[in-house]
Amino acid sequence: MTDTTADLIHGNASAVPAGVAIGALNNGFTLTSAKDFSNDIEVLNYALALEYLEAEFYRQGNAANLVNGREKQYLQQIGADEASHVATLTATIQKLGGTPIGAPAVDFGGAFDSRKSYLTTAHVFENKGVGAYLGAAGFIKDKMILQAAAGIFGVEARHAAVVGNLLGLKAEGGVYMSSFEKGASKSNVLTAVAPFLVDPGKVVAAITH
Repeated sequence: MTDTTADLIHGNASAVPAGVAIGALNNGFTLTSAKDFSNDIEVLNYALALEYLEAEFYRQGNAANLVNGREKQYLQQIGADEASHVATLTATIQKLGGTPIGAPAVDFGGAFDSRKSYLTTAHVFENKGVGAYLGAAGFIKDKMILQAAAGIFGVEARHAAVVGNLLGLKAEGGVYMSSFEKGASKSNVLTAVAPFLVDPGKVVAAITH
């Protein structure tokens, strides 16, 4: 196992209306189609862009003090996991000789208006992350990086299940989606998160450069 693989394994904006943002995250907005990944660094930068988004989402959400008790404990840990993913992916890209994408400017609109909106948006974010990792898996050339990415995929799926449970959702189709996870294409994921990015085109350009 290479040191790089070991590290990966262990290791102000315009407002967005809440209803528009959550609908876009579920369904996707029109955005310029992204090319397929040409190498592992592009896949890792794609993952890094999404982890930046999630890490900042939980940082802001947890700072808003919308939850307490067990919910606060869980969401703080999820936020710490996402921050860890950012650090690990950044270090891995650098060790592979690539340039990590910078943190994008974001605006989460009305996601932090209430406990329910926070948890609902978190649930959709996590499931979109699950689909993103699964959808990109086939483009990864290094099998050890694929194995490590699968580890992050598993954590994202557990995050989604935890948040679904906090929301009191039904088992199948709520806490988990179905008997088989479905991958999401790069363009689908990027269009879905576009309303939360100040400059989505810049993000697309950065991860396909």
